[in-house]
Amino acid sequence: MSAVKGTLLDVDDLRVDFPTRTGLVQAVRGVSFSLGRERLGIVGESGSGKSQTGRAIMGLTPPQARVSAKTLALDGIDLLAMPARQRRALRGKRIAMILQDPKYSLDPVMSIGRQIVETLRTHEKVSKTEARERALAMLEAVQIRDPARVFDLHPHEVSGGMGQRAMIAMMLIAGPELMIADEPTSALDVTVQLDVLGILDRLVSERGMGLIFISHDLRLVASFCDRVIVMYAGKVVEQLKASELRDAQHPYTRGLLNCMPRIGYERHPLPVLDRKPEWAA
Repeated sequence: MSAVKGTLLDVDDLRVDFPTRTGLVQAVRGVSFSLGRERLGIVGESGSGKSQTGRAIMGLTPPQARVSAKTLALDGIDLLAMPARQRRALRGKRIAMILQDPKYSLDPVMSIGRQIVETLRTHEKVSKTEARERALAMLEAVQIRDPARVFDLHPHEVSGGMGQRAMIAMMLIAGPELMIADEPTSALDVTVQLDVLGILDRLVSERGMGLIFISHDLRLVASFCDRVIVMYAGKVVEQLKASELRDAQHPYTRGLLNCMPRIGYERHPLPVLDRKPEWAA
């Protein structure tokens, strides 16, 4: 798969394997896609390989994992051929990842502001004063009221929604070109979820970022993303426009859609997905 003009991320035949005592576990099997400055959704059940795909792009897979690809390139830069030190410098600066639950992603013994400042000063040579000012501005950009107060709080002193916004601020402070959001709203209530999605949507449109939005919520992805990749057993089984998700043709995608509850319909018990061996072939 050759890179398309304007492509920010090019992924061709990405594979992630985990050697175990009982054999090789193939977590990601030949995933291919390209990403421009758009919102790309990756959906599928738990264990389908969504998060491992994102972590492989970031270079955050465990040491025992085997990651390979014909192409894994960010703006033409070969990520797999890059020395570990250079790739570490790339993370946070040009590519960032919002993890699922801020309670486990933020350092519990550091204040929120200090963590954001540390991220910025790792990638840019700025004074402590300038770093604080930019951190406060970023907290305000993600719609946190009274950013000066939140700056000095620790993660356990804020709500889940505020913690997730602080995580987004920390990932955005160095101005990345690509953001990977791994189920960033799954632990939030509906109202806060909409606020976080609005923030991400605005950042893509105003900053021209590329966004990979990993989720199990088909309705959310259909309404928020531009394109959708459907994964099953480590493989991509279907790619289509988000607006056409309800017209998906693959039986796995159709099965996922059929399992969702519908207002005004009596569906008890809900249908169970009937998996076919050929889907994983």
